[in-house]
This record gives sequence, structure tokens and C-alpha cells, in this order.
Amino acid sequence: QTASSAIKGAIQLGIGYTVGSLTSKPDRDVLMQDFYVVESVFLPSEGSNLTPAHHYPDFRFKTYAPLAFRYFRELFGIKPDDYLYSICSEPLIELSNPGASGSLFFVTSGDEFIIKTVQHKEAEFLQKLLPGYYMNLNQNPRTLLPKFYGLYCVQSGGINIRIVVMNNVLPRALKMHFTYDLKGSTYKRRASRKEREKSNPTFKDLDFLQDMHEGLYFDSETHSALMKTLQRDCRVLESFKIMDYSLLLGIHILNSNMKEKGGECSRSASDAKRHGGQKVLYSTAMESIQGPGKSGDSVTAEATNTMGGIPAKSHKGEKLLLFMGIIDILQSYRLMKKLEHSWKALVYDGDTVSVHRPNFYADRFLKFMNARVFKKVQALKPSPSKKRCNSITALKAASQEIVSAVSQEWKDEKHGILAEGQSYASLDEEALGSHHRPDLVPSTPSLFEAASLATTLSSSSLNVDEHCQRDQSTLYSSSKGLPSSSTFTLGDSAIFLTSEQSTLEMENDNASVLDVYL
Repeated sequence: QTASSAIKGAIQLGIGYTVGSLTSKPDRDVLMQDFYVVESVFLPSEGSNLTPAHHYPDFRFKTYAPLAFRYFRELFGIKPDDYLYSICSEPLIELSNPGASGSLFFVTSGDEFIIKTVQHKEAEFLQKLLPGYYMNLNQNPRTLLPKFYGLYCVQSGGINIRIVVMNNVLPRALKMHFTYDLKGSTYKRRASRKEREKSNPTFKDLDFLQDMHEGLYFDSETHSALMKTLQRDCRVLESFKIMDYSLLLGIHILNSNMKEKGGECSRSASDAKRHGGQKVLYSTAMESIQGPGKSGDSVTAEATNTMGGIPAKSHKGEKLLLFMGIIDILQSYRLMKKLEHSWKALVYDGDTVSVHRPNFYADRFLKFMNARVFKKVQALKPSPSKKRCNSITALKAASQEIVSAVSQEWKDEKHGILAEGQSYASLDEEALGSHHRPDLVPSTPSLFEAASLATTLSSSSLNVDEHCQRDQSTLYSSSKGLPSSSTFTLGDSAIFLTSEQSTLEMENDNASVLDVYL
């Protein structure tokens, strides 16, 4: 109801005054009572001996838990003058809101902070959340949860406008080719026609399953870091009885419009220069999921300016940069939500409705992210290198240790079977010499297979999946002169795999059995 220009002006004046006055207060530890302090100042349009004159209607500005939020800002490396400069130096930019909440969104010109209007109950809930939020941030500042930098209230003409200052998940300097709001629910989770007509629509779960049905692929290290961060964050939210949160996912396609990307990068570089290169700690998606002591140098070397995005690939093989964060966490599973779930569950399938018990909601959310959205790239066959040689010697050492633990009885039994066949030397000779099969040596298993072999050596036999079985059968059937027991070597004769298959076993079981000898 209030003109957005008046709101923007009041926010900038209020934050400018309150952060400025906070610098006079000495640094000290945050105490329990600091979370419940509310400071209030009246800013009349004609000004006073404490406040400047302005062109907006008279208003009162309230600051919630100023010392606690000052601590949060320090934790994320935000200096008071940088915070003031980002918010107050240039006019705030209003964003269109894709959500159903009706909140107003403003972004600072430097693209670092989002200012969102919240309802009274959400502001109240955030206040109650602060002590637990403080404890969680102390334990782990690397999180995909929203980073709250301030909670304020503008009172003007009998209206209370509560605002929260947060980190900006999606940088405007990079074009987001797709934006998704994912909850892990399928009931009515499709973007509306009105939303689709926007220039940058925010799609939902069913749209993601339709567009990206194969999911998004990461290398194993990034995938495990991402899933661990999500699991930790979901457990924290569950402990606070929070649900109905979403993962906001922005996808920038690196392959498309390289010219456009170049223009954007130069623009963002000039932005960084203008703002003195100020950077909020742990604010980018990549920093939020990486463990301490790691840096994104290897990532940034690949593209000129990744803006802290997480590198990934689509099912089409396109190189992507992902930006993400958990949003809308100020929903508590209270009476209204319980009622909402009850009547929705009567009409629809209860498990697909987005409003759910917090523990069920967290489990469903994580399951959806792990199974449908974020996938691990299977290790490809690496090129020969020193690294590979080292890993083979390490594998040898590991396998020798494992084998020494195997019982003598097992050895005797297998030795008997082995004696019936031919010796390894003669098998190699037959495979490589008389049959002229030089391809048997190059077709060594990849390091990925080798590593998995080393871990399962202690068991007497290995079950092979259909893919391996197909490869094995073609390998053995092509060398007709070999007996039922045949061998191939794994790099530097470290391990021999011997396949012993009777026709009876093959009929009864669709998986062949490999016995491993060293």
C-alpha cells in the first residue's frame, strides 16, 4: 500500500542511522538477552538533532537484536562501512516476486544483498530462531541456509513493514537461463501460465523433471560436498520444526552465447572495481559447500569469471554453472500448517503435498535432491600418468595386506582348483602368444574398477553386474582355445582375475562369479 520509493528511502535512511550508531558500542560477546533487544528511533521528515531531514513521510525505524546481527555480519566478513555502502550509496532495485507470499524484494546495486519484506509471524519466528541460528553458524558458517544480516521494521502511517536483509543467491551479472524453486513435492508443483510469460520465469519441481529428466551431473567430490551440506542443513531445519522451504536453483549455461557471457563478465568486473572488490565470506554457492581450507581456484581457472557458481554438466553434455540456496525457512509447522496438511491429505495423496511434518519433509526433500536433481558422474577411464602408476603400487600394497588376512583354508581350497587349470604364465602365454590377442593387455580395468576391486578382495568371490558380464563374456568367448579358467592382467601384473563358470551356474544365475587370486 505504501509507495515502494518511500519504502526504499526509509530502509536506506533507517539502516544508515542504526548501523552508524552501532559503531559507538564496544565489541563484546553476544549474550542471551541480546537476541531479544529491540531498538527504536523516530525519523521526522524535518529532521532532528540526531536524525537527518528527508523527503518521505515521518516514520519510526526499529532494529531487532542489533548486537547479534552485528556479530553475524562480522562472521561473514562484512565490515560496517561496506554494509552501509552496499545498501545506502545507490537506490535499491526492486525485483519481481515469483512467490505466493506477496513479499516485496529489493536488491542492492552491488548485487550482494537482498532485502525482503516479511510478515509479522515470520519476523517473530526469526527472532525466536536467532539463538539456535547463532549456535549453528558458529559450528558451521558454510551452509546453504539463508544468511541473515539484519531484521528491521519501518512504521509509517499506522503500517508496519518488516524487512530482513539476506545474502543474494542469484547474481544478476550472470544471466540465469533456468531458475527453479524445488521442494521435492509433486502436488501442483508446476509454474503457472502467468509465471511462464515472464522474461525470467521461476519453474518448479514438475517442470524440472520434464526439462532436466536426467538430472545435473557433478564430479564425485563436489557431489558429496553438496549432499553433505544439504543433509546437515535439513537436519538443522528439522530440529527447529521448520518445513515448506525450497531450494532456489539458478542454472547458467556456459556453452551458450559466449559473446553475451564475455560482455557480462566485463560488466561484473567493472562492478567489482567500482565497489572496491568487497566480497562477503561464504556467500557464493561454491564456498557454501566446500570444506574449510579449500579454494575455488581450480574452478575459476576453467572459466574467466564463475561468480562462485558450482560447475556441473547437463544430460546433453552442456557445461553449467549452478547457483543455489535454501530459501523460505521462516515457516514453522504450527496449527495453520497442520490444518492445511490435514485437509489437503484428505483430498489428495498426503505424501505428495508440500506441507508436511518437518522430519518427513526433510527426508523427502533430500531424497528428491539425491535421486532426481543432483547426480554423480561415473568415473571415466583416466589417461596413463604418474598418478595412475602411484595408485597401482598403492593398490598392490593394499591388496597384499588384505590377502595376508585371508585364512589358510581358503587358500588351500582355491589352490586345488587352480592346479586343475593352467598356470598363470602359460595362460598369459596362450592369451598373448598363440592366439595373437594383444588387445587383452590394453583392456585393463579403469582405476575406478581397480579401486572397487581392492576394497572387495577380502571376499572370496565378486558378483559382476550385467554391463561387466557382457564385457567379460565377449572377452572370453573370443579366445576359443582358453579353458573354463581364464585370466587378464591389471596394470603391471598387480591382480589376476580368473573366471570359472560352469554351465549350470550360468543357467541358474544371471551374474557370473569371478574368483580373485593374487
